[in-house]
Amino acid sequence: MVRSQAMKETTIAGLARAGGVGVETVRYYQRRGLLGTPQRTGGVGAAGGVRRYGDDDVRRLRFIRSAQTAGFTLDEIGELLELDASEDRHRAHALARERIVALDAKIAELSAARQSLRRLADACGATASGPCPIIAAFEGD
Repeated sequence: MVRSQAMKETTIAGLARAGGVGVETVRYYQRRGLLGTPQRTGGVGAAGGVRRYGDDDVRRLRFIRSAQTAGFTLDEIGELLELDASEDRHRAHALARERIVALDAKIAELSAARQSLRRLADACGATASGPCPIIAAFEGD
């Protein structure tokens, strides 16, 4: 993919905006070791200057968010980032296959819940008298 131009360095707020997260999320990822924490530039004393982030930081943050959307845990994302550095495709493939199995199980669980709720909704709509089958089902009696 060709980029039109390089991003100028930005603050943590700019990085958070570019990644679609809050500043505290960026800081959390830094504490977890998923994102680096650049040195402060300029400034003296307690203020100590401002940290600047670049294109690589934005790409890494977006990778983390995309991997989370795919269902990877932060621990798994950390492992994927380490695997990328070591070019261990076999383990990355295994992690992806494990995630697919987990997603398939979740899809099956959600499909069963959907079918059950559809039956309850149909039963509820079939009559206007007596207790609502939806309420009765969730009461567990």
